Amino acid sequence: MLLGLDILLRDNKKLLEGKRIGILGHQASLNSKGEHIVDLLVDKKNNWKVTTLFGPEHGITTHAQDMEAVQSGVHKPTGLPLHSLYGHTDKSLRPTEEMLQNIDTLVIDLQDIGSRYYTYIWTASLCMEVCAKYKKEVIILDRPNPINGVTIEGELNQSGYTSFVGLYPLAVRHGMTFGEMARFFNDAQDLNCDLKVVSMEGWEREWYWDQTGLKWTNPSPNMRSPLQALMYPGTCLLEGTNVSEGRGTDIPFEIVGAPFVDSAELLESMKEFNLPGVQYESIDFTPTMQKHAGKLCHGMRFKVTDRNIFKPYVTGLALIWSLSTLYREKGFEWRLEPYEFIEDIPAVDLLTGSSTVRQAIEKHLPLRELLEWVEEPPTSFLRERRTYLLY
Repeated sequence: MLLGLDILLRDNKKLLEGKRIGILGHQASLNSKGEHIVDLLVDKKNNWKVTTLFGPEHGITTHAQDMEAVQSGVHKPTGLPLHSLYGHTDKSLRPTEEMLQNIDTLVIDLQDIGSRYYTYIWTASLCMEVCAKYKKEVIILDRPNPINGVTIEGELNQSGYTSFVGLYPLAVRHGMTFGEMARFFNDAQDLNCDLKVVSMEGWEREWYWDQTGLKWTNPSPNMRSPLQALMYPGTCLLEGTNVSEGRGTDIPFEIVGAPFVDSAELLESMKEFNLPGVQYESIDFTPTMQKHAGKLCHGMRFKVTDRNIFKPYVTGLALIWSLSTLYREKGFEWRLEPYEFIEDIPAVDLLTGSSTVRQAIEKHLPLRELLEWVEEPPTSFLRERRTYLLY
């Protein structure tokens, strides 16, 4: 199969010709041969000129950790100005007029992983909004959804719970490509951006990453495999708690734990739910950074046995339900520190999209009852989503 970047340079060079180009990318901004977008577009022989580079969260080199501010500067390999779109404040998330003054067209090539929490689509949306204001064209080069473009899970984030893990209403596992989401938001949110999406060739909606034939390149420091991308809609919910999601280990998002967890007890609780397509095994680990760094944690590792029926978000809800129920008096806590620049809303509410999940767990409601409210998105979203699908 061919990516949007491949198709741009094979069939759509006219979109770039005679223009001053800005590039928003990261280390996974590669074509199907593994060549980086900056190397391909910054070429004196081209009939266009790349003038400016932009980096999202984690930076253009994808070395910074989650929620770690990245500095602007000069891109040493090319000498081009490099603007960070993830700094110390929420204002840093948008490009300024000054950043855009030397471009006509912003080319965005970012690898998403299929979950609303992953921030790259929100960086792109803010760029689209600002580019519309200053009459700059945006070209998005489409890429696969690595956890397929069919399966959808989770409610939409509600009004009052918008943040950099959900600026606009979107299901947790949305089943869309980056380009499809951009088209959706441009219309539904009246961004009025002069947007062009360069589609892929040969991608099938039901495919997982390993079916594409493409090599995996980490789109962020702790997204190291397609399996971790599949787990992320569920185990990322632990970012809203004081339980480790495995950052600081070799297999983040595949393992969870904390010093106060009893592995056997947690496994027994999860097994009682009989969730589809997943099994568990006990594990001890010591994170090298972030939560419980240097401390022995007890917990479990997820083993996906059938990805076609596995529901990561539902599994994540069951996990935080079990952790809160078992360890509420033994150390479990919700994260109360600021999360993605939001100080007055609990992180778990921003991730789930409302206070429903947290309040239901705090009220000791049965998991079955909770899932009836939040497992599936509304039919109105499914109907509107269909309008913007490209494949």
